[in-house]
Amino acid sequence: MVSHAPTDWVTDLPDAFARYLGERRIEEVECIIPDFVGMSRGKAMPSYKFSPEQTLYLPVSLFYQTISGEYVDMDIPNQWLEQDILLRPDMSTATAVPWAEDATLQIISDLETRDGQGLDLAPRTVLRRVLGAYAGRGWSPVVAPELEFYLTKPNIDPNEAIEPPPGRTGRKGASRQAYSMMAVDEFGEVIDTIYDFAEAQGFRIDTVIQEGGAGQIEINLPHGDPLQLADQVFYFKRTIREAALCKGVFATFMAKPIRDEPGSAMHIHQSVVDAKTGQNMFSNPDGTESAAFRHFIGGSQKYLGSVIPLLAPYVNSYRRFTAEGMSAPTNLEWAADNRTTGLRIPNSGAEARRVENRVIGSDANPYLALAASLAAGYLGMVNGDEPRPAANYEVLKGGEELPFSLREALDLFDRDAAIKDILGARFCRVYSDIKWAELEEYQQEISPWERQHLLLNA
Repeated sequence: MVSHAPTDWVTDLPDAFARYLGERRIEEVECIIPDFVGMSRGKAMPSYKFSPEQTLYLPVSLFYQTISGEYVDMDIPNQWLEQDILLRPDMSTATAVPWAEDATLQIISDLETRDGQGLDLAPRTVLRRVLGAYAGRGWSPVVAPELEFYLTKPNIDPNEAIEPPPGRTGRKGASRQAYSMMAVDEFGEVIDTIYDFAEAQGFRIDTVIQEGGAGQIEINLPHGDPLQLADQVFYFKRTIREAALCKGVFATFMAKPIRDEPGSAMHIHQSVVDAKTGQNMFSNPDGTESAAFRHFIGGSQKYLGSVIPLLAPYVNSYRRFTAEGMSAPTNLEWAADNRTTGLRIPNSGAEARRVENRVIGSDANPYLALAASLAAGYLGMVNGDEPRPAANYEVLKGGEELPFSLREALDLFDRDAAIKDILGARFCRVYSDIKWAELEEYQQEISPWERQHLLLNA
């Protein structure tokens, strides 16, 4: 007879989960991993079947699929043997699934090859690789993500335009209401549910604001360790979607879901501290800007253009960059307190001096976006790259512009040897192959615009 009694690992779970569980027993455990998209994949099982020491397997081919689920033939020896990769549950990530009917636990797993090596294709492994490079120098990056998303009416037919949902007044969400508390209150039920789910998972939210789009919300997370923050963004995306569904609306992290509304970004605040002293390396003892600060910016300007496929991963991502007046910087210039630059230096004291990367889309995989952004800054610090002069003016056009298409971005990504070295050559090759295949898929589609304007006029 199978025993359903709690096991030792249950008593070691975080306090937040114990409060969520109460007097109930755990019914199900989800062992999940982030794929290239940043969506969760994995296996679920009854709690009595789970043990932190058990070995679970998934086929490596889950990294060979496009966003549409199509498999891609690549130059990989014996690609379709679909060899197993091992899941190693990271119990430090264990948290509740508060939208589940029964008490459920979710755990992010690390992926390993059969010989015990971290899988180089796994997004968590890619970020760990970059963080390892920092650690080898005695440095520790600190990040704080800002996550933008839209609440929308349920979109059942992909051929129909996406629309803002009605709020508590019954009116359709209004745009151009940035920082409006009334606009936030319109969707109070969804936001309250997000808060409740976050509390059940032990997550802290820094601030919630209304952004410039109709139904567009921004949630800011506290600063901390990059891997832990990537895990939280990964969890938060699922949490926000589920909270919205509970209230009959959709939540989307698509970079540009509505034609005449601003796109959604995932701004990342970044600094680097000395691992021994904990001091911010971006400031000198007298509070002035350090050489490390300048070199981090210099590296960001030099290399971010090459990693744009990780920051803007889809055809739709580039629609966010092209619309004027939509609050998305299209350059890699930098300046203090200038929101028209891709690299902004927020107002702060010397101890909190940081670089805000404003070019990342909310559709990016958080692990890969953080790995790419931090890799660019790291290379600048190691190589002593100097930034261009600060752009203390409106950079609405000109400057070092970003690629304006996925094709152009992939060309830059494929040519950059330094980026391949720090992120991992095999990961970069497979990721690039997947993105080229997605681009080919998109090229086969006929859009409503083409049918509207070319069908009878061309």
